[in-house]
Amino acid sequence: MEIFNRREPIILFAGDLLAFSMALWLALAIRYGAIPSGNLLATHWAPFSFLFLLWTFVFFVAGLYEKHTLVFKGKLPSLILNTQVANSLLAVVFFYLIPSFGITPKIVLAVYLVVSFLLIVFWRVSLVPHFGFRNRENAILIGAGRAGTRDTSFKSESSDSSAGSEMQELKEEVNGNERYNLKFVSSVNLNQLDGIAFQEEVIEKVYSEGVTSIVIDLKHEKAEMILPSLYNLIFSNVRFLDMYKVYEEVFDRIPLSLVGYNWFLENISFSPHTMYDTLKRMMDVVTAGALGVVSLLLYPFVMLAIKLEDGGPIFITQERIGEGNRIINLWKFRSMRGSDSGKWVTDGDDRITRTGRILRRSRIDELPQLWNVVRGDISLIGPRPDIVAMGKKLAQELPYYTVRNLIKPGLSGWAQIKQDIAPQSLEETRERLAYDLYYLKNRSFILDLIISLKTVKTLLSRTGK
Repeated sequence: MEIFNRREPIILFAGDLLAFSMALWLALAIRYGAIPSGNLLATHWAPFSFLFLLWTFVFFVAGLYEKHTLVFKGKLPSLILNTQVANSLLAVVFFYLIPSFGITPKIVLAVYLVVSFLLIVFWRVSLVPHFGFRNRENAILIGAGRAGTRDTSFKSESSDSSAGSEMQELKEEVNGNERYNLKFVSSVNLNQLDGIAFQEEVIEKVYSEGVTSIVIDLKHEKAEMILPSLYNLIFSNVRFLDMYKVYEEVFDRIPLSLVGYNWFLENISFSPHTMYDTLKRMMDVVTAGALGVVSLLLYPFVMLAIKLEDGGPIFITQERIGEGNRIINLWKFRSMRGSDSGKWVTDGDDRITRTGRILRRSRIDELPQLWNVVRGDISLIGPRPDIVAMGKKLAQELPYYTVRNLIKPGLSGWAQIKQDIAPQSLEETRERLAYDLYYLKNRSFILDLIISLKTVKTLLSRTGK
């Protein structure tokens, strides 16, 4: 059983195209005060049909065809509005560059922006939840920490509390979000399990609540005690899902309570991938080289702004931890008055200059690192490299942290497009590690392309980490 309906993105795509088409008809009707004629529709349909496909691609980059977490749901209307504004700007550029279509629908585009926004929001927010392709099945969640069955080196948080937190996260996310096919009607903590509780909370609920799926931590030492009873449920058509696989699928990160030496042996392979490595390096050189040349146009303005503010140096070099724990020197535009070695940089950090805040928010301060990509020090995509002092400190506080240095670091990565803010604490860095491990496990050229597109979206929305 899949926790997500794989047909949903296709249905969303079809619904979006229909909404775009209806919005065009309504915009023309409003603009001309009458039902659009066949000739008027035909004149607009040819260019707009191409734009519809371009706009759905923008929707994809914006994340509107992905699984949406609870946090995402609250941002949906504003995200659709921002995306449609971007789409309208693309349409203006499109008609300006291709005048052969013979139309310059300025007023139509303005009306279209409003109408399409209302239709898309109505479709996505009001209709999709009741469209009928989500059949939520009742499920039971069984799990907890795995005391005595994994490495206990997570010093700042016990394995029990870590797994318990992940179990609670999973329950709240799945039950609060209609985009999943499951709904947990009960949860059982294996560390507090006894025979009566198991009979009441699992066996009886399976039949009384019509439970069809059980999501369970099968690696827990106490799970073995109840396996005979669970085995009998197979004959009642109950399906079993691994709790940690479901967690990974929902959150796109690795549950750290699962991570031990055995996890790395089972999931991480660094055998040569000649095709992937070649394509990745070609993408690095070509893309970073082109962007590096174009970015030179910004250099005079950035250099002038830095000099005018405090007269300090324009560029800095930072020693960071690269592939194989090798020390590399990265170039940046200076954005701070002092060093950030070994310390997290917070949003209100008074070491950041006024110019530096703009540079850091837009990530312009990292433009010189494009030449580091061309040199091969880093890649476009990969875990962000730590400053040496910070990296050593984190390696002492987070077990297995240095495994992220087994591959070449990058300008952007899976964690950068998934976390709302750059890590400013140990807990946020722990979450970044969970995303980095997901990337190490699943890295591919397609995933790199997706991260690249999402990074462009992040930069354009001025929420760079």
